[in-house]
Amino acid sequence: MEQVYSYKLSKLKDELRAEIVYRATNYEDVLIYTGDVHRPGLQLADFYEHFEPTRIQLIGQMESSYMEGLPRDERFRKWEKLMKHKIPALIMCHGTDITGALLESAEKYDITVLRTDAHTTETMSKIIRLVKREIAPRVTRHGVLVEVYGVGLLLVGESGVGKSETAIELLKRGHRLIADDAVEIKAIDVNVIQGTAPELIRHYVELRGLGVIDVRQIFGSGAVKDYQNIHLVCNIELWRDDANYDRLGISENTVEILGVKIPTVTIPVKPGRNLAVILEVAAMNQRQKFMGYHAALEFSKQIDKHVDEKIAEAALLN
Repeated sequence: MEQVYSYKLSKLKDELRAEIVYRATNYEDVLIYTGDVHRPGLQLADFYEHFEPTRIQLIGQMESSYMEGLPRDERFRKWEKLMKHKIPALIMCHGTDITGALLESAEKYDITVLRTDAHTTETMSKIIRLVKREIAPRVTRHGVLVEVYGVGLLLVGESGVGKSETAIELLKRGHRLIADDAVEIKAIDVNVIQGTAPELIRHYVELRGLGVIDVRQIFGSGAVKDYQNIHLVCNIELWRDDANYDRLGISENTVEILGVKIPTVTIPVKPGRNLAVILEVAAMNQRQKFMGYHAALEFSKQIDKHVDEKIAEAALLN
């Protein structure tokens, strides 16, 4: 059974730096299970079909102005109808004044009301970003996650193949470490997965023969990063003479993590191969692909063009 994650309302209030206008008796226990946010304009006009009461409800200037134009009894009836659905919380944006009808309804149904000076769209985007990151499906993978030229590389392979040592070499070359040994991966969007390190081992790297080192203390705070989107999975393995390694890179191989397909490459290692440099090139090559340039395909086109020209020349001579 898939685990369901949640986000505490009290934590969201702190992140938004919001003011508590009315504190429900279960305020500390309220959990948010969806990153979707709702502006209940239609609900305040008494349309409740397809209404999702599990979402945080945001009130902006439009909704506030509409409610202020109604008689007090009508305002109370509409607020009461909304609160009756046991929503997680109601957040008033733009520092809007709170009317007595709203407070009475909140107290009657024991629903927390928060207020922020921020704009509605700003508040909505911040809630979505914060909550979706925390409640996203996740999995832990053995590997090393580094950022190289802005590209997130997840290094995987058998234990002892040299992943951590390569990460140290990349740090010396100015790149950044996100996680070593264990990588917590979250699906934060439809086609986006993000990796971070478990809190206990964050910023630490294990090097056989030396033990555990603190990367932030040795290389500085600029050498570490808390989280990073994963763009390329690099499978590192010991060189095998009987293996058939990709020579051109035309075919695009992918690996599926949490339902998201991520490009993957297999990089064989043996004495004399500078793995850190190879990974730097892999990151730059992947970035070029994001920008629409595929070197292997361009090379293949040039070969095809050259062959076509030679065939045409031979046909003219005959």
